[in-house]
Amino acid sequence: DGDASIVDALVVLANKEYFIDKQGNFGNILTGDRASAARYIECRLNGLAKEVLFNPSVTEYMDNYDGRHKEPVTLPAKLPVLLLQGAEGIAVGMSTKILPHNFKEVIAAEIALLKGENVALYPDFQQGGIMDVSEYRDGLGKVRVRARIEKKDDKTVLIKEIPYGTTTESLIASIEAASRKNQIKISSINDFTTENVEIEVKSARGENADNLLKGLYAFTDCELVINTSMIAIVNNKPKLMTVTELLKYNSECLLSILDKELRHKEATLSEQLQQLTLEQIFIENRIYKEIEELEEYPLILQTVEKSMNCFKDMFIRELTTDDVERLLEIKIKRISRYDMNKNRKTIDDIVKALEKVRYNISHLTPYAVSYLKDIDKKYSSDFPRKTEISAIKVVDTSEIKLPEVKVYFNPETGFVGTDVKSENPPMLLKPKDKIIVFNKRGSFKVIPIEGKAFVDTDVLYMNVFDAE
Repeated sequence: DGDASIVDALVVLANKEYFIDKQGNFGNILTGDRASAARYIECRLNGLAKEVLFNPSVTEYMDNYDGRHKEPVTLPAKLPVLLLQGAEGIAVGMSTKILPHNFKEVIAAEIALLKGENVALYPDFQQGGIMDVSEYRDGLGKVRVRARIEKKDDKTVLIKEIPYGTTTESLIASIEAASRKNQIKISSINDFTTENVEIEVKSARGENADNLLKGLYAFTDCELVINTSMIAIVNNKPKLMTVTELLKYNSECLLSILDKELRHKEATLSEQLQQLTLEQIFIENRIYKEIEELEEYPLILQTVEKSMNCFKDMFIRELTTDDVERLLEIKIKRISRYDMNKNRKTIDDIVKALEKVRYNISHLTPYAVSYLKDIDKKYSSDFPRKTEISAIKVVDTSEIKLPEVKVYFNPETGFVGTDVKSENPPMLLKPKDKIIVFNKRGSFKVIPIEGKAFVDTDVLYMNVFDAE
Protein backbone atom coordinates (compact mmCIF):
# COMPACT_ATOMS: atom_id res chain seq x y z
CA ASP A 1 0.00 0.00 0.00
CA GLY A 2 3.04 2.29 -0.09
CA ASP A 3 2.12 3.76 -3.44
CA ALA A 4 -1.62 4.05 -2.78
CA SER A 5 -1.55 7.77 -2.07
CA ILE A 6 0.59 8.39 -5.16
CA VAL A 7 -1.83 6.45 -7.37
CA ASP A 8 -4.86 8.25 -5.94
CA ALA A 9 -3.21 11.64 -6.50
CA LEU A 10 -2.25 10.66 -10.04
CA VAL A 11 -5.82 9.56 -10.84
CA VAL A 12 -7.21 12.87 -9.55
CA LEU A 13 -4.62 14.81 -11.57
CA ALA A 14 -5.30 12.79 -14.74
CA ASN A 15 -9.07 13.24 -14.40
CA LYS A 16 -8.62 17.03 -14.41
CA GLU A 17 -7.71 16.46 -18.12
CA TYR A 18 -5.16 19.29 -18.34
CA PHE A 19 -1.67 17.80 -18.21
CA ILE A 20 -1.96 14.00 -18.39
CA ASP A 21 -2.67 11.66 -21.31
CA LYS A 22 -4.33 8.62 -19.77
CA GLN A 23 -5.01 5.06 -20.89
CA GLY A 24 -7.15 2.55 -19.05
CA ASN A 25 -9.95 2.88 -16.52
CA PHE A 26 -9.41 6.06 -14.48
CA GLY A 27 -12.88 5.93 -12.95
CA ASN A 28 -15.71 8.35 -13.63
CA ILE A 29 -16.06 11.77 -11.98
CA LEU A 30 -19.75 11.84 -12.91
CA THR A 31 -20.80 8.54 -11.36
CA GLY A 32 -18.14 8.31 -8.66
CA ASP A 33 -16.82 4.96 -9.94
CA ARG A 34 -13.24 4.32 -8.81
CA ALA A 35 -10.26 3.77 -11.10
CA SER A 36 -8.76 0.36 -11.75
CA ALA A 37 -5.69 -0.82 -9.84
CA ALA A 38 -2.42 0.91 -10.70
CA ARG A 39 -1.16 -2.03 -12.80
CA TYR A 40 -4.07 -1.58 -15.23
CA ILE A 41 -3.67 2.12 -15.99
CA GLU A 42 -1.02 4.15 -17.81
CA CYS A 43 -0.39 7.86 -18.19
CA ARG A 44 2.15 10.34 -19.52
CA LEU A 45 2.69 14.10 -19.74
CA ASN A 46 0.86 15.61 -22.71
CA GLY A 47 2.02 18.40 -25.00
CA LEU A 48 0.60 21.17 -22.81
CA ALA A 49 2.41 19.86 -19.73
CA LYS A 50 5.73 19.65 -21.57
CA GLU A 51 5.29 23.21 -22.74
CA VAL A 52 4.21 24.89 -19.51
CA LEU A 53 5.48 22.60 -16.73
CA PHE A 54 8.65 20.89 -17.91
CA ASN A 55 11.94 22.59 -18.77
CA PRO A 56 15.11 20.90 -17.45
CA SER A 57 17.24 23.98 -18.15
CA VAL A 58 15.47 26.09 -15.51
CA THR A 59 14.37 23.35 -13.09
CA GLU A 60 15.98 22.99 -9.67
CA TYR A 61 16.91 19.36 -8.97
CA MET A 62 17.85 17.42 -5.84
CA ASP A 63 19.00 13.85 -5.15
CA ASN A 64 16.28 11.22 -4.91
CA TYR A 65 15.90 9.00 -1.84
CA ASP A 66 18.96 6.80 -2.59
CA GLY A 67 21.10 9.44 -4.30
CA ARG A 68 21.32 7.61 -7.63
CA HIS A 69 19.07 9.95 -9.58
CA LYS A 70 17.97 13.57 -9.60
CA GLU A 71 14.38 14.69 -9.14
CA PRO A 72 12.84 18.17 -9.48
CA VAL A 73 12.18 20.17 -6.33
CA THR A 74 9.26 21.83 -8.12
CA LEU A 75 8.20 22.02 -11.75
CA PRO A 76 8.50 25.53 -13.26
CA ALA A 77 4.79 26.12 -13.91
CA LYS A 78 4.10 28.97 -16.33
CA LEU A 79 0.33 28.81 -15.77
CA PRO A 80 -1.60 29.10 -12.45
CA VAL A 81 -2.20 25.38 -11.99
CA LEU A 82 -3.88 26.01 -8.63
CA LEU A 83 -6.61 28.07 -10.30
CA LEU A 84 -6.95 25.72 -13.26
CA GLN A 85 -7.37 22.53 -11.25
CA GLY A 86 -8.65 23.80 -7.93
CA ALA A 87 -7.63 22.36 -4.58
CA GLU A 88 -9.21 21.26 -1.34
CA GLY A 89 -7.57 20.41 1.95
CA ILE A 90 -7.67 20.74 5.70
CA ALA A 91 -4.99 21.28 8.31
CA VAL A 92 -4.77 22.31 11.95
CA GLY A 93 -6.68 25.56 12.32
CA MET A 94 -7.19 26.16 8.61
CA SER A 95 -8.72 24.76 5.46
CA THR A 96 -8.64 25.65 1.79
CA LYS A 97 -11.18 25.27 -0.99
CA ILE A 98 -10.10 26.67 -4.33
CA LEU A 99 -12.51 26.06 -7.20
CA PRO A 100 -11.30 25.11 -10.70
CA HIS A 101 -11.43 27.75 -13.44
CA ASN A 102 -11.63 27.70 -17.23
CA PHE A 103 -8.35 27.41 -19.17
CA LYS A 104 -9.05 30.10 -21.77
CA GLU A 105 -10.46 32.51 -19.18
CA VAL A 106 -7.46 32.06 -16.86
CA ILE A 107 -5.07 32.92 -19.70
CA ALA A 108 -7.20 35.91 -20.73
CA ALA A 109 -7.24 37.15 -17.12
CA GLU A 110 -3.48 36.78 -16.78
CA ILE A 111 -2.92 38.69 -20.02
CA ALA A 112 -5.22 41.45 -18.78
CA LEU A 113 -3.30 41.60 -15.50
CA LEU A 114 0.05 41.87 -17.31
CA LYS A 115 -1.40 44.77 -19.31
CA GLY A 116 -2.56 46.50 -16.13
CA GLU A 117 -6.26 45.92 -16.82
CA ASN A 118 -9.00 44.84 -14.40
CA VAL A 119 -9.59 41.13 -13.91
CA ALA A 120 -12.83 39.17 -13.41
CA LEU A 121 -12.45 35.38 -13.29
CA TYR A 122 -15.09 32.82 -12.29
CA PRO A 123 -15.04 29.03 -11.72
CA ASP A 124 -15.83 26.38 -14.30
CA PHE A 125 -16.62 22.74 -13.52
CA GLN A 126 -16.19 19.57 -15.55
CA GLN A 127 -19.62 18.42 -14.40
CA GLY A 128 -21.25 21.41 -16.09
CA GLY A 129 -24.40 22.72 -14.44
CA ILE A 130 -25.47 26.30 -13.72
CA MET A 131 -23.68 28.70 -11.37
CA ASP A 132 -24.52 32.02 -9.72
CA VAL A 133 -21.33 34.01 -9.04
CA SER A 134 -22.91 37.14 -7.56
CA GLU A 135 -21.29 36.40 -4.17
CA TYR A 136 -17.98 34.93 -5.38
CA ARG A 137 -16.04 37.99 -4.12
CA ASP A 138 -12.88 37.27 -6.10
CA GLY A 139 -12.57 33.80 -4.57
CA LEU A 140 -13.32 34.68 -0.94
CA GLY A 141 -17.11 34.27 -1.01
CA LYS A 142 -19.40 31.56 -2.29
CA VAL A 143 -21.12 30.31 -5.42
CA ARG A 144 -24.53 28.71 -5.83
CA VAL A 145 -24.55 25.75 -8.21
CA ARG A 146 -27.45 23.89 -9.76
CA ALA A 147 -28.01 20.75 -11.76
CA ARG A 148 -29.29 21.27 -15.28
CA ILE A 149 -32.76 19.77 -15.31
CA GLU A 150 -35.13 19.49 -18.27
CA LYS A 151 -38.82 18.68 -18.33
CA LYS A 152 -39.46 15.55 -20.36
CA ASP A 153 -43.24 15.67 -19.94
CA ASP A 154 -45.83 16.78 -17.39
CA LYS A 155 -44.80 14.02 -14.96
CA THR A 156 -41.08 13.53 -15.67
CA VAL A 157 -37.86 15.52 -15.42
CA LEU A 158 -34.38 14.65 -16.71
CA ILE A 159 -31.21 15.67 -14.86
CA LYS A 160 -28.64 16.29 -17.63
CA GLU A 161 -25.78 17.89 -15.67
CA ILE A 162 -24.92 17.68 -11.97
CA PRO A 163 -23.50 20.30 -9.57
CA TYR A 164 -19.81 20.44 -8.68
CA GLY A 165 -18.97 18.26 -5.69
CA THR A 166 -21.65 15.66 -6.40
CA THR A 167 -21.87 12.40 -8.32
CA THR A 168 -24.90 10.73 -9.84
CA GLU A 169 -24.82 8.28 -6.93
CA SER A 170 -24.77 10.98 -4.22
CA LEU A 171 -27.38 13.02 -6.07
CA ILE A 172 -29.78 10.09 -6.32
CA ALA A 173 -29.20 9.36 -2.62
CA SER A 174 -30.19 12.94 -1.72
CA ILE A 175 -33.36 12.66 -3.85
CA GLU A 176 -34.29 9.39 -2.14
CA ALA A 177 -33.68 10.98 1.27
CA ALA A 178 -35.94 13.92 0.40
CA SER A 179 -38.60 11.47 -0.76
CA ARG A 180 -38.44 9.53 2.51
CA LYS A 181 -38.92 12.82 4.40
CA ASN A 182 -41.97 13.54 2.20
CA GLN A 183 -40.34 16.74 0.96
CA ILE A 184 -40.90 15.59 -2.62
CA LYS A 185 -43.25 12.98 -4.04
CA ILE A 186 -41.72 10.68 -6.67
CA SER A 187 -42.71 7.36 -8.15
CA SER A 188 -39.34 6.30 -9.59
CA ILE A 189 -35.71 7.23 -10.30
CA ASN A 190 -33.84 5.72 -13.26
CA ASP A 191 -30.14 6.35 -13.90
CA PHE A 192 -29.22 6.10 -17.60
CA THR A 193 -25.82 7.79 -17.22
CA THR A 194 -23.02 6.62 -19.55
CA GLU A 195 -20.63 9.22 -20.97
CA ASN A 196 -23.19 11.92 -20.19
CA VAL A 197 -25.44 12.33 -17.19
CA GLU A 198 -29.07 11.31 -17.59
CA ILE A 199 -31.18 10.70 -14.49
CA GLU A 200 -34.92 10.31 -15.00
CA VAL A 201 -37.16 11.30 -12.07
CA LYS A 202 -40.91 10.66 -12.26
CA SER A 203 -43.34 12.48 -9.99
CA ALA A 204 -45.94 10.60 -7.95
CA ARG A 205 -49.61 10.40 -8.83
CA GLY A 206 -51.31 13.73 -8.32
CA GLU A 207 -48.02 15.66 -8.64
CA ASN A 208 -46.59 17.49 -11.66
CA ALA A 209 -43.12 18.11 -13.09
CA ASP A 210 -43.10 21.83 -12.24
CA ASN A 211 -43.65 21.20 -8.53
CA LEU A 212 -41.13 18.34 -8.62
CA LEU A 213 -38.55 20.62 -10.23
CA LYS A 214 -38.91 23.19 -7.44
CA GLY A 215 -38.69 20.46 -4.84
CA LEU A 216 -35.48 19.05 -6.32
CA TYR A 217 -33.81 22.45 -6.14
CA ALA A 218 -35.15 23.19 -2.65
CA PHE A 219 -34.62 19.89 -0.82
CA THR A 220 -31.90 17.89 -2.64
CA ASP A 221 -28.30 18.28 -3.80
CA CYS A 222 -29.58 19.50 -7.16
CA GLU A 223 -28.78 22.93 -5.73
CA LEU A 224 -25.84 23.61 -3.43
CA VAL A 225 -23.95 26.55 -2.01
CA ILE A 226 -20.15 26.18 -2.11
CA ASN A 227 -18.09 28.40 0.17
CA THR A 228 -14.55 29.20 -0.93
CA SER A 229 -11.42 29.92 1.06
CA MET A 230 -8.32 30.46 -1.04
CA ILE A 231 -5.40 29.63 1.26
CA ALA A 232 -2.21 28.91 -0.68
CA ILE A 233 1.38 28.22 0.39
CA VAL A 234 3.50 31.27 -0.49
CA ASN A 235 7.18 31.31 0.51
CA ASN A 236 6.54 28.24 2.69
CA LYS A 237 3.76 29.98 4.63
CA PRO A 238 -0.04 29.72 4.30
CA LYS A 239 -1.63 32.90 2.96
CA LEU A 240 -5.24 33.85 2.31
CA MET A 241 -5.40 35.21 -1.23
CA THR A 242 -7.94 36.42 -3.77
CA VAL A 243 -8.12 35.17 -7.35
CA THR A 244 -6.52 38.42 -8.52
CA GLU A 245 -3.67 38.13 -6.00
CA LEU A 246 -3.03 34.54 -7.01
CA LEU A 247 -2.97 35.55 -10.67
CA LYS A 248 -0.57 38.39 -9.89
CA TYR A 249 1.75 36.04 -8.00
CA ASN A 250 1.70 33.57 -10.88
CA SER A 251 2.37 36.38 -13.38
CA GLU A 252 5.52 37.25 -11.44
CA CYS A 253 6.52 33.56 -11.52
CA LEU A 254 5.87 33.48 -15.28
CA LEU A 255 8.09 36.51 -15.87
CA SER A 256 10.83 34.98 -13.72
CA ILE A 257 10.71 31.64 -15.56
CA LEU A 258 10.65 33.24 -19.00
CA ASP A 259 13.59 35.45 -18.00
CA LYS A 260 15.58 32.38 -16.90
CA GLU A 261 14.72 30.56 -20.14
CA LEU A 262 15.72 33.53 -22.29
CA ARG A 263 19.00 34.01 -20.43
CA HIS A 264 19.77 30.31 -20.75
CA LYS A 265 19.03 30.54 -24.47
CA GLU A 266 21.21 33.66 -24.70
CA ALA A 267 24.11 31.82 -23.05
CA THR A 268 23.64 28.80 -25.34
CA LEU A 269 23.55 30.94 -28.49
CA SER A 270 26.56 32.96 -27.32
CA GLU A 271 28.53 29.76 -26.80
CA GLN A 272 27.52 28.47 -30.25
CA LEU A 273 28.60 31.79 -31.75
CA GLN A 274 31.94 31.60 -29.92
CA GLN A 275 32.68 28.10 -31.23
CA LEU A 276 31.64 28.88 -34.82
CA THR A 277 33.70 32.09 -34.78
CA LEU A 278 36.76 30.25 -33.47
CA GLU A 279 36.37 27.58 -36.16
CA GLN A 280 36.06 30.27 -38.80
CA ILE A 281 39.26 31.98 -37.63
CA PHE A 282 41.12 28.69 -37.22
CA ILE A 283 40.25 27.36 -40.69
CA GLU A 284 40.00 30.48 -42.85
CA ASN A 285 43.34 31.80 -41.58
CA ARG A 286 44.96 28.33 -41.84
CA ILE A 287 46.23 28.41 -38.29
CA TYR A 288 46.32 24.62 -38.36
CA LYS A 289 49.24 24.90 -40.81
CA GLU A 290 51.40 26.48 -38.09
CA ILE A 291 51.48 23.33 -36.00
CA GLU A 292 52.22 20.75 -38.69
CA GLU A 293 55.92 20.50 -37.76
CA LEU A 294 55.44 20.73 -33.98
CA GLU A 295 55.65 17.60 -31.83
CA GLU A 296 55.30 18.72 -28.21
CA TYR A 297 51.66 19.16 -27.18
CA PRO A 298 52.22 22.13 -24.82
CA LEU A 299 54.01 23.96 -27.65
CA ILE A 300 51.11 23.17 -30.01
CA LEU A 301 48.62 24.63 -27.53
CA GLN A 302 50.77 27.72 -27.02
CA THR A 303 51.18 28.29 -30.76
CA VAL A 304 47.48 27.97 -31.53
CA GLU A 305 46.51 30.18 -28.60
CA LYS A 306 48.96 32.88 -29.66
CA SER A 307 47.80 32.82 -33.28
CA MET A 308 44.10 32.84 -32.32
CA ASN A 309 44.56 35.79 -29.97
CA CYS A 310 45.58 37.89 -32.94
CA PHE A 311 41.84 37.92 -33.75
CA LYS A 312 40.62 38.38 -30.18
CA ASP A 313 38.46 41.36 -31.15
CA MET A 314 36.18 38.83 -32.89
CA PHE A 315 35.79 36.65 -29.78
CA ILE A 316 32.54 36.52 -27.80
CA ARG A 317 34.55 35.83 -24.64
CA GLU A 318 38.15 35.10 -23.66
CA LEU A 319 39.85 32.13 -25.29
CA THR A 320 40.32 29.13 -22.98
CA THR A 321 42.44 26.00 -23.12
CA ASP A 322 39.26 23.96 -23.69
CA ASP A 323 38.52 26.11 -26.76
CA VAL A 324 41.98 25.43 -28.16
CA GLU A 325 41.71 21.69 -27.52
CA ARG A 326 38.33 21.64 -29.24
CA LEU A 327 39.88 23.28 -32.32
CA LEU A 328 42.65 20.69 -32.36
CA GLU A 329 40.04 17.92 -32.43
CA ILE A 330 38.63 19.12 -35.78
CA LYS A 331 39.25 16.41 -38.36
CA ILE A 332 41.12 17.09 -41.61
CA LYS A 333 38.12 15.80 -43.56
CA ARG A 334 35.95 18.49 -42.03
CA ILE A 335 38.54 21.19 -42.70
CA SER A 336 38.84 20.15 -46.35
CA ARG A 337 35.06 20.35 -46.81
CA TYR A 338 34.65 23.58 -44.86
CA ASP A 339 32.08 25.87 -46.48
CA MET A 340 32.92 29.49 -45.62
CA ASN A 341 29.65 30.93 -46.94
CA LYS A 342 27.51 28.37 -45.11
CA ASN A 343 29.40 28.98 -41.87
CA ARG A 344 29.02 32.76 -42.17
CA LYS A 345 25.29 32.39 -42.83
CA THR A 346 24.97 30.20 -39.73
CA ILE A 347 26.81 32.85 -37.72
CA ASP A 348 24.52 35.56 -39.08
CA ASP A 349 21.45 33.50 -38.12
CA ILE A 350 22.76 33.04 -34.57
CA VAL A 351 23.52 36.78 -34.31
CA LYS A 352 19.94 37.58 -35.35
CA ALA A 353 18.57 35.02 -32.88
CA LEU A 354 20.70 36.55 -30.14
CA GLU A 355 19.41 40.02 -30.93
CA LYS A 356 15.85 38.75 -30.72
CA VAL A 357 16.47 37.00 -27.40
CA ARG A 358 18.11 40.11 -25.93
CA TYR A 359 15.23 42.25 -27.16
CA ASN A 360 12.75 39.89 -25.45
CA ILE A 361 14.76 40.05 -22.21
CA SER A 362 14.51 43.84 -22.22
CA HIS A 363 10.79 43.69 -23.14
CA LEU A 364 9.80 40.80 -20.88
CA THR A 365 6.15 41.70 -20.22
CA PRO A 366 5.15 41.99 -23.93
CA TYR A 367 7.03 38.72 -24.51
CA ALA A 368 5.03 37.05 -21.71
CA VAL A 369 1.77 38.33 -23.23
CA SER A 370 2.81 36.95 -26.61
CA TYR A 371 3.72 33.62 -25.00
CA LEU A 372 0.32 33.33 -23.29
CA LYS A 373 -1.51 34.21 -26.52
CA ASP A 374 0.39 31.44 -28.29
CA ILE A 375 -0.60 28.92 -25.57
CA ASP A 376 -4.20 30.14 -25.83
CA LYS A 377 -4.23 29.67 -29.60
CA LYS A 378 -2.79 26.15 -29.41
CA TYR A 379 -4.78 24.64 -26.54
CA SER A 380 -7.86 26.66 -25.55
CA SER A 381 -10.15 24.92 -28.03
CA ASP A 382 -9.64 21.70 -26.02
CA PHE A 383 -11.15 23.26 -22.89
CA PRO A 384 -14.51 24.97 -23.61
CA ARG A 385 -16.50 26.41 -20.71
CA LYS A 386 -18.87 23.76 -19.34
CA THR A 387 -20.66 25.60 -16.52
CA GLU A 388 -23.20 28.25 -17.43
CA ILE A 389 -22.97 31.49 -15.44
CA SER A 390 -26.47 32.74 -14.65
CA ALA A 391 -28.41 34.39 -11.85
CA ILE A 392 -30.20 31.80 -9.73
CA LYS A 393 -33.42 32.64 -7.93
CA VAL A 394 -33.58 30.66 -4.70
CA VAL A 395 -36.72 28.55 -4.50
CA ASP A 396 -39.14 29.71 -1.82
CA THR A 397 -40.33 26.54 -0.13
CA SER A 398 -43.62 28.24 0.72
CA GLU A 399 -44.41 28.24 -3.00
CA ILE A 400 -44.00 24.47 -3.23
CA LYS A 401 -47.09 22.36 -2.81
CA LEU A 402 -45.93 19.91 -0.14
CA PRO A 403 -47.80 16.78 0.90
CA GLU A 404 -48.91 16.46 4.51
CA VAL A 405 -46.84 14.28 6.82
CA LYS A 406 -48.28 12.06 9.54
CA VAL A 407 -46.28 12.51 12.74
CA TYR A 408 -46.94 10.10 15.65
CA PHE A 409 -46.09 10.44 19.34
CA ASN A 410 -45.79 7.53 21.74
CA PRO A 411 -46.10 8.85 25.33
CA GLU A 412 -44.87 5.57 26.80
CA THR A 413 -41.52 5.58 24.97
CA GLY A 414 -41.18 9.35 24.55
CA PHE A 415 -40.45 9.07 20.80
CA VAL A 416 -42.00 11.25 18.09
CA GLY A 417 -41.72 10.98 14.30
CA THR A 418 -43.08 9.61 11.07
CA ASP A 419 -41.85 6.06 11.83
CA VAL A 420 -43.10 5.91 15.43
CA LYS A 421 -45.87 3.42 16.25
CA SER A 422 -48.64 4.78 18.42
CA GLU A 423 -52.34 4.25 19.08
CA ASN A 424 -52.86 8.02 19.34
CA PRO A 425 -54.04 9.88 16.22
CA PRO A 426 -51.22 11.51 14.21
CA MET A 427 -50.54 15.21 13.73
CA LEU A 428 -50.83 16.30 10.06
CA LEU A 429 -47.88 18.61 9.32
CA LYS A 430 -45.90 19.97 6.38
CA PRO A 431 -42.41 18.48 5.84
CA LYS A 432 -40.75 21.84 6.59
CA ASP A 433 -42.68 22.29 9.85
CA LYS A 434 -41.06 22.00 13.27
CA ILE A 435 -42.56 20.63 16.47
CA ILE A 436 -42.55 22.39 19.84
CA VAL A 437 -42.66 20.16 22.92
CA PHE A 438 -43.29 21.32 26.54
CA ASN A 439 -42.70 18.96 29.47
CA LYS A 440 -44.29 19.11 32.91
CA ARG A 441 -41.05 20.46 34.39
CA GLY A 442 -41.52 23.73 32.50
CA SER A 443 -38.84 23.35 29.80
CA PHE A 444 -39.41 23.02 26.06
CA LYS A 445 -37.62 22.11 22.85
CA VAL A 446 -38.19 22.71 19.13
CA ILE A 447 -37.30 19.85 16.74
CA PRO A 448 -37.63 19.20 13.00
CA ILE A 449 -39.70 16.34 11.68
CA GLU A 450 -37.66 13.13 11.66
CA GLY A 451 -38.34 9.44 11.31
CA LYS A 452 -37.87 8.85 15.02
CA ALA A 453 -36.63 11.22 17.74
CA PHE A 454 -36.75 11.07 21.53
CA VAL A 455 -38.36 14.08 23.22
CA ASP A 456 -39.61 13.12 26.71
CA THR A 457 -41.92 10.69 28.51
CA ASP A 458 -43.31 13.52 30.65
CA VAL A 459 -44.84 15.67 27.87
CA LEU A 460 -47.39 18.33 28.79
CA TYR A 461 -48.04 19.87 25.35
CA MET A 462 -46.97 19.20 21.75
CA ASN A 463 -47.90 21.02 18.53
CA VAL A 464 -46.55 22.59 15.37
CA PHE A 465 -44.10 25.39 16.08
CA ASP A 466 -45.15 28.79 14.74
CA ALA A 467 -42.08 31.03 14.56
CA GLU A 468 -44.25 34.10 14.07
